[in-house]
Amino acid sequence: MTEQLVFELAAPEPPSFGNYLPGRNAEALAAVKALATGDATETCVVLWGAPGAGKTHLLRAAVGAVEARGEAALFVAEPGALLALDPGYVASRAVVAVDTLESATPEAQARLFTAFNGLREAGGHLLVASRVSLAAASLRDDLRTRLGWGLVFELTPLADADKPAALVAYARQRGFRLADDVIAYLLAHGRRDMATLVGTLAALDRHSLALKRPITVPMLRDWLQRDRQADR
Repeated sequence: MTEQLVFELAAPEPPSFGNYLPGRNAEALAAVKALATGDATETCVVLWGAPGAGKTHLLRAAVGAVEARGEAALFVAEPGALLALDPGYVASRAVVAVDTLESATPEAQARLFTAFNGLREAGGHLLVASRVSLAAASLRDDLRTRLGWGLVFELTPLADADKPAALVAYARQRGFRLADDVIAYLLAHGRRDMATLVGTLAALDRHSLALKRPITVPMLRDWLQRDRQADR
């Protein structure tokens, strides 16, 4: 029964602003939050940077926040997906989040240009993510200019030295205490990417509440062993 409960509690949480660990990306996080709440004055926010910095996480978190307040939003995993959508439908969204800008074909760039103009006219917002900067991306000049009118942020992955403090802050936000030895064990024996670390802590929090026991190194060790067995 306990093992079944563990795996049920391991279901990952959907991306949100609450489970994003910003590190040095706090300014970008604030800008995306403002866009999602309708408080941004800019039509567009561009996020770019290396994999693992949380670009897709923030795009999905913004869409989720917009939908949670009862407005329409749209997430597209790559710009080419816009070609299958009516431009009027796209322009009617409060927020449109477009991932992997660097993969945009000339046709997709033309549609993204149309989407920008439509959203701007309707008072909506565009959130774009790319692995490369606007200057380095292979974009038509008019689209590059439009996107550059807004806020542009380079996201950086959380450095290893910053992870303990970030995990403590995340635990405090969720309302539980994370001991130093638990953090040290997790960073030494678990996967170190932030999505997995946050997912593990969220699952451990639910597990500890179900068992009415605090999170300890033995609990974490048992969790990681079960997780590895489940992956086999």
